[in-house]
Amino acid sequence: MTDSTTWLTQEAFDRLTAELQYLKTEGRTTVSAKIAQAREEGDLSENGGYHAAREEQGQQEARIRQLAAMLENAQVGEAPSADSDQVVPGASVTIYYDDDPDDTDTFLLGSRELVGVDDSVDIEVFSPQSPLGAAILGRRVGETVTYTAPTGKPIEVTIVEVQPFHA
Repeated sequence: MTDSTTWLTQEAFDRLTAELQYLKTEGRTTVSAKIAQAREEGDLSENGGYHAAREEQGQQEARIRQLAAMLENAQVGEAPSADSDQVVPGASVTIYYDDDPDDTDTFLLGSRELVGVDDSVDIEVFSPQSPLGAAILGRRVGETVTYTAPTGKPIEVTIVEVQPFHA
């Protein structure tokens, strides 16, 4: 496993593979047709439709590169089971900081793509490669671990709860 590994369920892997295939085929054809149609309208320097279509093409190509890299480095696994108290990718984890049970944080361990979380779902996401994610990965409810924050400060966290994530 490398730092660029993306943990995905089989369902998420299949969904992202289908999205990539669509973007590379029908998606590219559709955007190319929009660009060609806008070109026919004349002067490209003041053609809003042309510039919008080119912008859409750039965003689509960026998404294609993102998906290709993610799928190339994907580690496909099972979604966590409801009876597990072990921190695994795809789990919703609740922790508290520095021996203060009132200072809690709940987040998804993995990636937004792991379980198909869209931007409307308001949950923080930590990758298993992040300092916090690496420190708690494989640990169990009740365990306390210390990790070094990007600022260099050691932070102690205690795992309070581990649940399967539901968007």
